[in-house]
Amino acid sequence: MTSGTIALIALAVGLVIGIGLSMLLFWAYRAREKVTEAASARVPTGTADVLDSMDDAACVVDASGLVLAISHAAARFGIDVGATLDHQELRQLVRTVRSTGASTTETMRLTRSGVSLDPRLVSARASVLGGQLTLLIIRDVTEQERLDQVRRDFVANTSHELKTPVGAVSLLAEAIESAADDPDQVRVFASRISAEATRLAQLTGRIMSLSRLQASDGIADFGPVAIDEVITSSIEAHAVQADSAGVELIRGGDRGVFVRGDAQILVEAIGNLVANAIVYSPQGSRVGVGIKADGGTVEIAVSDQGIGITESDRERIFERFYRADEARSRRTGGTGLGLSIVKHATQRHGGEVRVWSRPERGSTFTMVLPRIEAPVPETDKKTKKKRARKALKAAATARVRNGENA
Repeated sequence: MTSGTIALIALAVGLVIGIGLSMLLFWAYRAREKVTEAASARVPTGTADVLDSMDDAACVVDASGLVLAISHAAARFGIDVGATLDHQELRQLVRTVRSTGASTTETMRLTRSGVSLDPRLVSARASVLGGQLTLLIIRDVTEQERLDQVRRDFVANTSHELKTPVGAVSLLAEAIESAADDPDQVRVFASRISAEATRLAQLTGRIMSLSRLQASDGIADFGPVAIDEVITSSIEAHAVQADSAGVELIRGGDRGVFVRGDAQILVEAIGNLVANAIVYSPQGSRVGVGIKADGGTVEIAVSDQGIGITESDRERIFERFYRADEARSRRTGGTGLGLSIVKHATQRHGGEVRVWSRPERGSTFTMVLPRIEAPVPETDKKTKKKRARKALKAAATARVRNGENA
């Protein structure tokens, strides 16, 4: 074997040994990185920026449950940096994820900022962030749950309420058919069918009005509304009802007040208050409608001298289909949706509804709405524009004359 061959063999062996040592060092370095990463409790770079951009409550916790970073919304659930998770359910969720290594989502109820009377339904998702860290995202779904419940109740109540007049019309139609030879009975049944049809039309109309008020795009045409015209229309629409019940309608208060909104919706809302006041007022009494302009708000109050509302009923009177006096409401054809429409109409106009009532002394419902300045009539706008043009023309003429004199 020549010296050249020996040199080549030695070179090859050295190269293999070198490559092997390099790979061994690389593997050792990677293994050390993994061990360091697994034992690290440092929040990865950029995580804080991601948390700051989140609308949901979120936090990063270590293996002991210590909070290392949070989003802005996490404070609502009492989660702060440097503190441990107070909620037992969240700590158990983190332990489960740490043991399984798989992301897990659970639904639970948590209190916000230590307020035990305000439990919130949340969807909590935990994921391993690497090393000893766990990412916890908490989404508040309480409002979604409430809306789902409202929708289910609304569908159930609507179905129940519609069954009554529809069933009555069906039975009366059968009665007319069986009494075809008795004109007097046919007239009686026909009049009752007409009454049930009117009630059904009123119910469906109010359901549509309430649905429009609750829709996100239900009101598109907002503009200046004269409260004087709204009150006049509401009173005139119920004048016949008041005369039949022997109730006097009176109005008073400030004039020339304006709000921004939908005139038709406000007429319906105030009309519902007037109609209810008439229904629950004794014969010979008065129902008053008053307007008060107080700074930046307008108060529209409808008062009666009727039977009043008990304290327990006052808490529920704005619920859909709720009737404080079931027998009277059925007898007068009430739908149980009037006050719910009033509440939603007022809220859509940026206001609130207040109630004062005492049993056997009467009730006062007050709609408080934001006030706006009275709009300038078109004729006044044209006059102002003409005056402005004349002033500009006069100023230009004066400048020309002053230039000539100079």
